[in-house]
Amino acid sequence: MRRPRHLSPDERDLWDSVARRTTPLDGKLKARPILDPAPKHSAPVPAFAMPDPIPHFTVGVKSDPRRPHDLAMGPAAALKALPLRMDHKTHGKMAKGKLQPQSRIDLHGLTLAAAHPALISFILSAHANGLRLVLVITGKGKDRDDGGPIPTRFGVLRHQVPHWLDLPPCRQAILQVIPAHLRHGGQGAYYVYLRKSR
Repeated sequence: MRRPRHLSPDERDLWDSVARRTTPLDGKLKARPILDPAPKHSAPVPAFAMPDPIPHFTVGVKSDPRRPHDLAMGPAAALKALPLRMDHKTHGKMAKGKLQPQSRIDLHGLTLAAAHPALISFILSAHANGLRLVLVITGKGKDRDDGGPIPTRFGVLRHQVPHWLDLPPCRQAILQVIPAHLRHGGQGAYYVYLRKSR
């Protein structure tokens, strides 16, 4: 059962002023009694802790590198932060570009709507065929920032593909995803190391 919500004193004053100016549609309705205001608490409890205020700054002065920011990590940094789920030696060879991908898909130039199902189909069919290392080419992306107040991401597919690979149905087939070595596309491609098919 839901607990009744008490009106704040401001809400109660507003309601009372509106109720005094209204007239019933017919004379049968009786005015409702004014309820007691909400119980007063000793001190309001904040819902969240407020961050430290931003210190005074002057144009041209460097920012404090210790102050955290809310910018999202790039895809390469986010993938590097993930735990290693495969053999360390094989991972080292893959990161250095010494392993040759057994198959590849080029999503470069596709829209998000076309790239997503193509990627899912490619990963699931590669896993079903027993492949272990595949290359997903996204391209580095074009700088489409038009200078507006909201910045646009550089390389939409490059940012989106790691998220798609971490979602079902691809997640069950994948052991590790890392950015590709320069010889296989560098920042515009990903190595996808697949689990052994049963």
